[in-house]
Parts: sequence; structure tokens; C-alpha cells
Amino acid sequence: MRYLGFRRPGRLGTVLAVPALVVAALLAGLALTRGTAPPVTTPPTTVPSTRSPSAPPPSGDAVEAVPEAAPAPDDLPVVDYDPAPAGFPADPDTMEVTPLTEGLRPTRRLAAYDAPGGRPLAFLDPTIRGVELTLPVAQRRTGWVAVLLPSANRRLAWLPAGGWTTTDLRDQIVVERRAHRLTWYRDGVARRSWPVSLGRRGQETPLGRTFVLGRTTPTGAVYGGVDIYALGSIPDDLDAVPASLRGAHIGIHSWHHDGELGRSTTNGCVRLTRSAQRLLLAEVPPGSPVVVVDTLSAA
Repeated sequence: MRYLGFRRPGRLGTVLAVPALVVAALLAGLALTRGTAPPVTTPPTTVPSTRSPSAPPPSGDAVEAVPEAAPAPDDLPVVDYDPAPAGFPADPDTMEVTPLTEGLRPTRRLAAYDAPGGRPLAFLDPTIRGVELTLPVAQRRTGWVAVLLPSANRRLAWLPAGGWTTTDLRDQIVVERRAHRLTWYRDGVARRSWPVSLGRRGQETPLGRTFVLGRTTPTGAVYGGVDIYALGSIPDDLDAVPASLRGAHIGIHSWHHDGELGRSTTNGCVRLTRSAQRLLLAEVPPGSPVVVVDTLSAA
């Protein structure tokens, strides 16, 4: 089996070898038909929003107080590739497909809190084992910002002001589980769409918002010789995956053949054709948001 670890600075790397091609790895999703690329589907023009209309801003000139950040103990855990510490709040908009367009890059070690002015639960470093972090911004409060938490599913971390910069995020990946389809959007407009294979029963591809954590060069031929995207998400049921995949992240990647596109055959990963994966690697940078839904509702 194969799972994602880290091999050298700036790249995620695989650590375990694949004993047999018949074993589907978590970061080696679907099997595809050799030499035949499936037809590209026609995607919707824009990402439909499921968000309710925003409430009007409060009237008056009152200035909201900034909740103070409590000092963080030195012995807090650091968010790494292993599952993140418990206690962080749920992402209330985790099924929202409106693109997140701002990314946060830590410039030093940051304390991550469970709420504005709440409890510090862990530290976020600028990198995870050499891979630079870009975290999609999900919410803002006066003096605070919430980002999608890496190495966790559907969780946010709140950060006070300072110690980070921001960058624009133009790209988004939307995965539809029922349709077995992945669509790449740029600036809210669909660019390409492909059939994919997703997680089998009991190891379903996790729903909700996550992001591209980084990329890794695989060892072995099962991935078709194309780099893998590791996502910020992990299996929903850590005990359901094979023992050799414990500690793995969900990934987007190609496979050595295209025979199982449109089916649920993986250990949770998203598999697509080699040509599609190469295009995503060339166009979609780390930090880009990814959202997995059962179905994409019409606007």
C-alpha cells in the first residue's frame, strides 16, 4: 500500500511501497483504461451558490471590540501531517461551493484558536515538513480570521492578526460524488470537467471543503508516472482503511489505467486520467480550495 508522507523540502513524498497493483491505495484512487481517455463532460458555466443572502451590515457607527488572544502555552501540539488535534470548531459552510478567494500564508509559528478570543489548541507553522502552507480563508471577524484546518475534515482554525500574509486564490476544484465528476473552476467559471473514481462503500471520499495541501512525486508505476496532489483532508474513518494507509491524506491523482472511471473503487482518493491530472498540476496551485459534494444543485 502507499500513503503520503514527506520526502524532501517543498515536496510531499511517498514512504511505503505498493506490494501489488491490485491493492488500491488511498492516494492511488481509481483504476483507468490504458490508452483511452474518457470524454470530457460539459461543465456548468459558473459555480452555483448554496449560500443564503448575506444580512445587511449593522447601522450606526459602533466599533466592534477585538477579542483578545490568550497567550499560547509553549507545549501545544503543532499541526502536522498526522491528524490535527481535536477541539477545533466545525466549518459551518463546509458544503458551500461559492469559491474561497483568499489564501493565508503564515510567516512565523502561529497559535490557532477554537474561536475569536477563545482557547489556543495548537500551533500552525509556515510549512508542514518543508511544504509551504497556503490556507483558504473561510471567515473573518474583527481582528480575527478563520482558515480551513489542514490534516482535519470540515474544521476551522481561528488566527489573530499578525504573522501572516494573504494571496488571491483564483482556482477551485469541485467533486460530485453521485455524478463521479471533477470540475475545475477559475474565477468562478468552469474550465474543464472529467469523470473520476471515488471512495468505495465505508471509505467514501470525505464530503466538505478542503484544499490542495501540496504535491508529491510517486514511486512506482501505479500512479501512471504523474505527480499526486495531497489534500488537507484525511479519511473520515481512520480505522476503515487498510493498516498500511493509516496516517494517509486524501489525494487527487491518476492511475496506471482508466478502467474504473465513474465508479466507487478507491480507498477515498479521487482518481482521474493522466492528461487531466497533468493539467491540474500545471494550472491549480497549492492552497486552492476543493469541495466535495454529493450533488451540485442548480443555481
